Amino acid sequence: MTAKQTIEAGKAILGIEFGSTRIKAVLIDEENKPIAQGSHEWENQLVDGLWTYSTEAVWYGLQDCYADLRADVRKQYDIEIEALAAIGFSAMMHGYMAFNEKQDILVPFRTWRNTNTGQAAAELSELFNYNIPLRWSISHLYQCILDNEEHVSDIKYLTTLAGYVHWQVTGQFVLGVGDASGMIPVDPKTKTYDATMVEKFDNLIAAKGFPWKLLDILPKSLNAGENAGFLTPEGAKRLDVSGHLKAGIPVCPPEGDAGTGMVATNAVKQRTGNVSAGTSSFSMIVLEKELSKPYEMIDMVTTPDGSLVAMVHCNNCTSDINAWVGLFKEYQQLLGIKVDMNELYGKLFNKALEGDTDCGGLMAYNYVSGEPVTGLAEGRPLFVRSANDKFNLANFMRAHLYGAIGVLKIGNDILFNEEKIKVDRITGHGGYFKTPGVGQRMLAAALNSPISVMETAGEGGAWGIALLAAYLVKNEKKLSLADYLDKVVFAGDAGVEIAPTPEDVEGFNKYIKLYKACLPIEECAVQAKK
Repeated sequence: MTAKQTIEAGKAILGIEFGSTRIKAVLIDEENKPIAQGSHEWENQLVDGLWTYSTEAVWYGLQDCYADLRADVRKQYDIEIEALAAIGFSAMMHGYMAFNEKQDILVPFRTWRNTNTGQAAAELSELFNYNIPLRWSISHLYQCILDNEEHVSDIKYLTTLAGYVHWQVTGQFVLGVGDASGMIPVDPKTKTYDATMVEKFDNLIAAKGFPWKLLDILPKSLNAGENAGFLTPEGAKRLDVSGHLKAGIPVCPPEGDAGTGMVATNAVKQRTGNVSAGTSSFSMIVLEKELSKPYEMIDMVTTPDGSLVAMVHCNNCTSDINAWVGLFKEYQQLLGIKVDMNELYGKLFNKALEGDTDCGGLMAYNYVSGEPVTGLAEGRPLFVRSANDKFNLANFMRAHLYGAIGVLKIGNDILFNEEKIKVDRITGHGGYFKTPGVGQRMLAAALNSPISVMETAGEGGAWGIALLAAYLVKNEKKLSLADYLDKVVFAGDAGVEIAPTPEDVEGFNKYIKLYKACLPIEECAVQAKK
């Protein structure tokens, strides 16, 4: 079938992902290849000291993104989307979306970016003997209880952004197991919320006398490939305001962006891993067994089919690089030079390869927001150098590329050096890898491991959730998710691999030693500029 015939026959599959700065829709054909896409730019807002997106922004963004997809389909194929084989919704993980019985949101959506949950996360980590990160939904919920927020007694539903959108367009209050594992820990044996921890939490808050217990308000956890409902007539109208899209389309379990990243890089099998590097960055290593003990820097989540994953999540990655590139753009405009942003990024990234392997002593902290892994509740982007350092453009760019993944290295050094985790393949995806070979080489040096990048890695999470939707309706052979991806989707394509050089590894290790030593400068900047 041609792409046009696939769409006309209602056999195309749609994936939509709510990222931090962009909502993206990808339509794929029966060979799992993208045939159309749409997008919508958006930004979080700082309201009353908390990062949020309004529910109005969620629905306007979804509708505008879908309208952009429709426009792309009309432009390419001169047809309308009337029916689809399946749909999947994904979004940034964690955070806090609490609703009352009428399904009204009780407080503005609190995103993963907020770091106001320190007391709750610390107490729960001790209670569970398990690392509970600041951004997890259970941390937000318990912090609300500690702060005596009035809305808590009115909670009927607690979910993530992906779960919220899925619920509103299908009527099903469910969540994919990977996203569920960012609410409260999941037991990899049962593939649902850890029963012991749920009981401990209920006992912890029993004296408060709330009219709910934890399992009463959490979405049902589903495995990849399980039935998660169908697009309702109301849901179809909320997605496609033009009214062309018909109801009744199967929708796969909603997943978090970590899970879709694993799928998009074929990294759901044990001993594989991936690194997503964009606005934030995180690495996901699929484990063969549990770690020997909890680590504050490492979050334990699961793949979309319930395997245990060690996750190092960093709140910051490329935003500070983007800001500096914007400065170079202004300089070009000042000189009257026409700016091509792709060319500008490409030239600056490639210039970094000419820099010293230790960046000549230059140091960059990309902390636009707080960074829990290094203990910073707030962020102050910083560039630091001494008078004797080798200050040139190549070292400047290399220092920022190193800085974007510095925190990621600190967390992964625990996995590889202390826990002796073995990995057969790590795949990179996201904007950090857009300039061929550059970010890939930097990450290989940071992790002292070969890094692969696939041509499809740029498709990102929207493609990943489309693949999970395809797995729901096209897995006739009842393959495991790992085998389905290996045999059906990727068919042996492992991408282009770059191995680290000893010089690069030594240089990055020298940089990260200085990076750790200079962290007090970042701490002083946070204290000084309140």
